Amino acid sequence: MNGLSDHDAGTGLAWRCLPFHAMSADTLYRLLRLRSEVFVVEQRCVFLDLDGLDAGCLHVLGEAPDGEGGVRLLASTRLVPAGRGFAEASIGRVATAPSVRGSGLGHALMATSIRMLHALWGVQPIRIGAQAHLEAFYNRHGFISDNKPYVEDGIPHIEMIRP
Repeated sequence: MNGLSDHDAGTGLAWRCLPFHAMSADTLYRLLRLRSEVFVVEQRCVFLDLDGLDAGCLHVLGEAPDGEGGVRLLASTRLVPAGRGFAEASIGRVATAPSVRGSGLGHALMATSIRMLHALWGVQPIRIGAQAHLEAFYNRHGFISDNKPYVEDGIPHIEMIRP
């Protein structure tokens, strides 16, 4: 599997879904930098992002030209196969660059991630571990809380399922 790609005329982004082994060093660097910017620096959360799951997952990347002949990663998720994090397939490490917050890119990212997960592995339930304050955001994408709150890395989370 070499991945999927798509272009969203509404956002102007190029979307790619790549397995870990197919990412170039530059792409992997941009991915890990975005996740570090969001989860470690912005959220002031000291945690081990490199949890050993990335190699067995696919990674959705929302990219745009950076104006200097390169590419800027603006959004990403990690698609986790069923049985790895949860019994169901999962979408995790949902990140958008702070510079594009409020633009609707997060919703485009989730819609694209759900569509790509279904294209890859078939239509099926998706379980997520969401930051509790984002519950309404995920509700808009068909996820419902299953009332399993927990604290991870000092941040309240809730398990949600999209049946």
